[in-house]
Amino acid sequence: MPPQHGLAYVWRPIPAGRHAFAASALDADPQCPVTSYCGVEATAVELHGRTEYEWVRRGTCMDCWHVLIRSRNRRAS
Repeated sequence: MPPQHGLAYVWRPIPAGRHAFAASALDADPQCPVTSYCGVEATAVELHGRTEYEWVRRGTCMDCWHVLIRSRNRRAS
C-alpha cells in the first residue's frame, strides 16, 4: 500500500516538541493515540491545525531525526 498523502512521514509540532509521525497518523481517528518515531504519544487531533507560531517555537526532536536517518541509510544500503 502506498504511503498516505504521498509521504512516508510528517513532522508536527505538539506540546512535547516537533516530532515525526507516520503519515498515516494524519488519517487516524481524532481521539486515537498516535506515536512518533521516538515513542512520544499524542492524540491524532494534535497533529492538525498547528499554527506558524507553534512550528517556530517547538524544537525538532533529534531522536526522531536520528531514527529517520538510520532507516534511510538502511534502505540505501
